[in-house]
Amino acid sequence: PVYSTPALKNMATVGRHCLAVHRLSLVRFASRAASTRAAESVVKAPIKVFGIEGRYAHAVFSAASSKKMLDKVEGELNDFQKLVTTEERLSDFIRNPTLNKFQKRQGIMGILKDLKYSDLTVNLFGALAENNRLPRSLGVVKAYGTIMSAYRGEVSCTVTTAKPLDEKTRKEVEDTLKGFVDKKQVIKMESKTDPSIIGGMVVEVGDKYIDMSISTKLKKMVETLKEAL
Repeated sequence: PVYSTPALKNMATVGRHCLAVHRLSLVRFASRAASTRAAESVVKAPIKVFGIEGRYAHAVFSAASSKKMLDKVEGELNDFQKLVTTEERLSDFIRNPTLNKFQKRQGIMGILKDLKYSDLTVNLFGALAENNRLPRSLGVVKAYGTIMSAYRGEVSCTVTTAKPLDEKTRKEVEDTLKGFVDKKQVIKMESKTDPSIIGGMVVEVGDKYIDMSISTKLKKMVETLKEAL
């Protein structure tokens, strides 16, 4: 038959090859378009948190923001953190090196589903388990908290004193620290005690470090005296 000639067979082969290439091009185009749409839908966090924990935290922040679930996810992550610190069996399960990633994934997702956690949070821990990163989960919780704090305009501040601050002094210090940040920002102050500073205080607010401790002043005085002798 005419259609069985080698020339026509070659033409048919070339035609099928071109059609396959065309289809492959369409698939690649669709894939790139989907990737572009996904990139455009990513919600950027107000602060960059680095490391593996930061990458997971940024991903869940973007997803939670898109679904208007930022606060809900934060609450669930904080609850999970409390569970890990109070339930020894859960903590041991997370760190158990003898369990494979599939066992951990099934186990952690089952636990969180029983606790009625959102699919977003359940899937986050499922992904952590599947990638053998479940032991880093508390780091992810902390990273997400850092992003949420920046999202709310909070500025972390640590005040260290030799003795605990009374309520009046704490309020005065907090009011003073407001002068270090923008009006739209909120001071989130944490008080710590360290008897070794003797007196005064050490303040860390944002990227600023202010040492007004008596121990540091005494050290400087000693150094000055040594230089004078």
